[in-house]
Amino acid sequence: MKKFIILILFFIFYLTNNLLADRLKDLVSIAGIRSNQLLGYGIVIGLNGTGDSTTNLTLQSIQSLISQFDIVVSTSDLTAKNAAAVMVTADLPAFSKPGQALDVTVSAIGKAKSLRGGTLLMTPLKGADGELYAIAQGNLAVGGLGVEGADGSSVSVNIPTVGRIPRGATVEKMVESPFIRSNNLVLNLNQGDFSTANIISEKINEIFGPDVAVPLDATSIKVRSPEDPGQKVSFVSLLENIEVEPARPKARVVINARTGTIVIGGDVKVTPTAVTHGKLTVSIQEDTAVVSEAQGAMQNANSTVAGTAATTAQDTQIAVEEENAKAFVFDTGTSLSDIVDAINEVGASAADMVAILEALREAGSLRAELIII
Repeated sequence: MKKFIILILFFIFYLTNNLLADRLKDLVSIAGIRSNQLLGYGIVIGLNGTGDSTTNLTLQSIQSLISQFDIVVSTSDLTAKNAAAVMVTADLPAFSKPGQALDVTVSAIGKAKSLRGGTLLMTPLKGADGELYAIAQGNLAVGGLGVEGADGSSVSVNIPTVGRIPRGATVEKMVESPFIRSNNLVLNLNQGDFSTANIISEKINEIFGPDVAVPLDATSIKVRSPEDPGQKVSFVSLLENIEVEPARPKARVVINARTGTIVIGGDVKVTPTAVTHGKLTVSIQEDTAVVSEAQGAMQNANSTVAGTAATTAQDTQIAVEEENAKAFVFDTGTSLSDIVDAINEVGASAADMVAILEALREAGSLRAELIII
């Protein structure tokens, strides 16, 4: 116990001398500590005429629901005008205990125009393994609004067919976690990097002792945890607050082809290269010209008009305008700021910048990974 207290004091001293680095909790996640998705099918009632109407799925669901109360009813006797079939989704956080509340999202799957004012009936929520983990029920909060007129005109604000129920589900079963039983913790980097994994391992060993942390690969670091389960929470609390300076990331250029957004990493460099940039504009104007018109002619003593109908021909005018090409040179070890300044000086658009970067990559001059998303 005394050794553990000394370790905590050393850890506090260590933090005061590493205020500019990143916390370990911002760089990694612990394997096995994760949320789980839940899904359920339910019925929303109490709608103001905006439900599924005559949808068979909803009618059968209502019939099945009513039959649980020993009431025999046919689907022909029912209407779903004020009810809607919905799918209910929720996230079950790690370490959630029975009795805790979850937020749920309710989405219409039928012909319902709006879920505003509705109430979700008791809906079991199941996990990927088919087991029941929570039960949802409650009044919906819908931010959208939909209005429809008698002539068919309608106005919709946001999405009225999706709503939420804050704390609308109650956890009924806990998901087993290996956190307490395992003798080791595995830290997974949010962005895999061999150098960063090695740095994290060295920092942990510097604080907690040699061979406590072992890097497994570019993404994972195995850390030996205390044998006493009561000390694991304190150990992880100390572990996730370790200050680490990550390794410099790989040189990357990321291009969003849909929006034209380009992000260039700070370590991107190019080899000596000359780039020429220019624009060629071709304009084509189509017009119709009259070639001939009807003409009169004299035959014998009578004056008659004999001629041909007017004819036309296409008149095309093509103009070519070419701007003077602008050239710039990348010297050895050109940095990010030099690349941006050079491209901005020639007035290149986002599309032009993409073309220049792709050409640099094909020429083998771009010392970076080019990623197009």
